[in-house]
Amino acid sequence: MSEHKRYRDKNVLDAARERLHYVFDEFDHVYLSVSAGKDSSVMLQLAARLSRERDDAPTFDVLFVDLEAQYRATIDHFEELIDTYDDAIGRVYWCCLPLSLRNAVSQIQPKWTCWNRAKRDKWVREYPDRDCVLTEDDHPFDWFEPKMEFEDFIDEFASWYAAEHQGTTAAGIAIRSDESLNRFRTLTSDTKQRHDGKNWTTRVMHGGEYIDVYNVYPIYDWTTEDVWGYVSKFDLPYNEVYEAMWKNGMSIHDARICQPYGDDQRNGLDQFRAIEPETWEKVLNRVSGVNFGNIYARTSLLGEFSSEKPDHLTWEEYAVFLLESIGLYCPELRDHYTEKIQTFIEWYENNAYPDREPPWTEGMGLADFPDAHPDHSSRQKWPSWERIAWAIERNDFWMKRLGFSQTKGGREKLEVLREEYGESLIDPGATTDKHLGEWAESQQEETDA
Repeated sequence: MSEHKRYRDKNVLDAARERLHYVFDEFDHVYLSVSAGKDSSVMLQLAARLSRERDDAPTFDVLFVDLEAQYRATIDHFEELIDTYDDAIGRVYWCCLPLSLRNAVSQIQPKWTCWNRAKRDKWVREYPDRDCVLTEDDHPFDWFEPKMEFEDFIDEFASWYAAEHQGTTAAGIAIRSDESLNRFRTLTSDTKQRHDGKNWTTRVMHGGEYIDVYNVYPIYDWTTEDVWGYVSKFDLPYNEVYEAMWKNGMSIHDARICQPYGDDQRNGLDQFRAIEPETWEKVLNRVSGVNFGNIYARTSLLGEFSSEKPDHLTWEEYAVFLLESIGLYCPELRDHYTEKIQTFIEWYENNAYPDREPPWTEGMGLADFPDAHPDHSSRQKWPSWERIAWAIERNDFWMKRLGFSQTKGGREKLEVLREEYGESLIDPGATTDKHLGEWAESQQEETDA
């Protein structure tokens, strides 16, 4: 294991052990925030093994925020951790609560809510069968509000925990500076209060005031090699998702347990497909509700496809799913469609007709945008999510079905996409759009020549 860059007389393992000894000696209460990823797993095992060595056998609590759409292997590993080290762990707060999370694969629906009871039929999995699991119907948090932001939940939990236990509290966080350098610098900036001047601690603020909770970062100076070196040297349990990622061609430095709908949507969703195919469709259905494979069983990105909206989805949900699906393989095309759709919606928001029924009214907002017109034969004329979904299904590149016309800028976008995606972009026979077909034929003739 590598040497600490500031303390040449010790390695990072010894430095981390010293920090944890300090935490157990100086703080009245300790809880660790655990995701069951490689870093938090190592942090928990370091603390537990140290507890077993000490005569006073200090214990710590564990906070695990379960985001529902997670790898089965991650849940298995977390259960393995709390069972293996139950002698060192006090209380486990396994939180399966409806929290608002980032949905980066959709520009129109930028949030989704895990454990949302209104969507229970689409859950990736049911509540874990453990006594320590906290649900919307059974939890001790009088401050909790359904659909609160994840970050707000973490802050409120720290404040609640300190009030419940009294005395000073250490909250262990497995941030490493080589993986999250900017975030670590922000957390440990000179404007933050530290415990006894320790640069790996920061005092927590809640409601604009400091509370008796300090975030502590016992492995902040570890590298990825240090993490896996520690696991290997001591033959420790680990999350087997990482081995599957490595076998799938991902380096140890890039392998992360990211949210399926997080900012790196290609990695997030594609990892599920490659690593846990049995979870793949459930994860996609959690936001969309339709089978992704059936929609994309075609050879041309701009080819038309036939798919019927499932009865349990609204037209808005279906349209958003189609955009999400396109974004996995061609984010530029998704963004092109999204821009057109937003313009279409905004035009009707600003140019509503009060004398038309139903339901366009003055100042109509996005939430009031019609899902479908009662007379489906009129979908070509009236604004609705049904009309939008229809245009996406037909891969209407210029969005003529929404009232847009063919433009020079659109042709330039096609040229850029052609350079990026080559012949897989569009086959002349894959579209019924006259202008798009003519363009595809001209490109094919150039290629043949």
